[in-house]
Amino acid sequence: MRARLTLLVAATASLILLAFSIPMAILLRNSAAQHAVDSAQQEGQTLVSTVSSGDRAATQAAVESYNTAGLYPVTVFWPDGSVIGIDAPRSNAVELAAAGSSITAEADGGREVLFNVNVDGRAAVIRVYVSDDQLTAGVARSWMLLGAIALLLLGFGLLLAWRLAQVILVPLHDLAAVSHRLARGDLDARADAAGPAELRNVGTALNTLADRIRELLEAERERVADLSHRLRTPLTVLKLETEALGGHAQREPVERAVADVERAVNEAIRDARNPAEAGTCDAAAVVAERVEFWSALAEDTARECRVRLAPGPLPVSLSAADLAAAMDSLLANVFAHTPDGTAFEVRLVPRYESGATVDVADEGPGLPNLGVFQRGRSEGGSTGLGLDIARRAAAASGGQLVFGQGPGGRGALIRLELG
Repeated sequence: MRARLTLLVAATASLILLAFSIPMAILLRNSAAQHAVDSAQQEGQTLVSTVSSGDRAATQAAVESYNTAGLYPVTVFWPDGSVIGIDAPRSNAVELAAAGSSITAEADGGREVLFNVNVDGRAAVIRVYVSDDQLTAGVARSWMLLGAIALLLLGFGLLLAWRLAQVILVPLHDLAAVSHRLARGDLDARADAAGPAELRNVGTALNTLADRIRELLEAERERVADLSHRLRTPLTVLKLETEALGGHAQREPVERAVADVERAVNEAIRDARNPAEAGTCDAAAVVAERVEFWSALAEDTARECRVRLAPGPLPVSLSAADLAAAMDSLLANVFAHTPDGTAFEVRLVPRYESGATVDVADEGPGLPNLGVFQRGRSEGGSTGLGLDIARRAAAASGGQLVFGQGPGGRGALIRLELG
């Protein structure tokens, strides 16, 4: 933008300087020519009285004196056709002057200034010649001075434009930096009210937007935290009901499930009010722990659970809680969309560049349609957020969520690629 603004000023200043310099250059040239012609006329005018007297000897002496010391060559055409002074052709302009008119006319290589003089009732002509060099004497130097002034003015204009652009662009760069910080989640970023009034207005609007974003996020976090906190009451009732179960064998798996739900609720409250930055975890440990948890439910529903996990550690750019939530959503999807007794397999392998890949494949009826994986879309009566949680977890780690068919073209395959 600085270069464009400078270029705009350069173009505008150039047009203005050209509009000023071209007429000035023409005026200087015409003024120099007029000054030379005026000087020649003065020189010729001093000879009029001598020529009009008819004294040829005096005229001869005066003309020779002018031609020796004067600037402009002088020629006198007598009425009888004789010539005194510098030899010159008797041009049409000379004939016109002899007919009674004192004129200035163009000649080869310059101009001739002609005076009609009455000598005893007959017309003599005084011719003073001005060459082109004399007509343009000093013009080149004047043009060079004019060009130097124009260049100085142009350079000053460009320097002024560069400084003006800097005054405008520095606040713009600050505004861009603040917007990038806000985009990265730094809600404390604020713009300085500096620069022109328009930029100050933009900075104030950006600060107002940042304040509004903070307010909305805080309100949203509180709503999520409050909603999660409301789950504590039914959880407490569920714990009391679990404690009332008779046998330890019946009570233990239910207590374990209730503890997991309570842990998830507590994490939701904590994350809503104190959102943590992205971390890292060992994918091998987290995946093994979640598979072990779901294997108990698989045994209860007569599902064969095949597990092939690469040995750890396999570091991924995702927190353990987020990876656990993603694994829970993938495994819950198997139980929700396949009938009891459907076998499934969980595979964990390292990615070729970095990170890890988790495959959850089942032998069920396969994917009904890819629309079920859209956020909020579910064909099983749920919220439709489970697979979207896995997708966002993969994206947060620099990976992706991929859907396909299971081994042998049977069932469904969901691949969680983690960076």
